Amino acid sequence: MTTTIQKWGNSQGIRLPKFVLEQLGFSENEEVELIVREEDVLIKKATEIKKHKTLEQRLVDFYGKDIDTILKEHANDYQATEIDWGKPMGDELW
Repeated sequence: MTTTIQKWGNSQGIRLPKFVLEQLGFSENEEVELIVREEDVLIKKATEIKKHKTLEQRLVDFYGKDIDTILKEHANDYQATEIDWGKPMGDELW
C-alpha cells in the first residue's frame, strides 16, 4: 500500500486508512511512538507516556541521593558576585 505525504497546516502528514488502524488496534487520539531506522519509520503504540521530569527528579537522578541530602550538601555552593560591565555606552539609565 502507498500513501502520499500532504501539507497539514505548517507541517506535513500521512493519513492512515481506517482499516489499517483497526487492524493494528490503534484508536483516535492514541499516543504513538515514531522510531526512525535508516530510511524507515516505524509507528508503534506508545508503551509509556514520558512526562517531563521536574528539577527535583533530575537532581535525584544525577546525584543518586534524596533531595534533602543534595540541598544540604550544596546549600553554600552559590556565591553571588557583582559584575562590572563598564561605563554606559548608550542611553541606559543607571
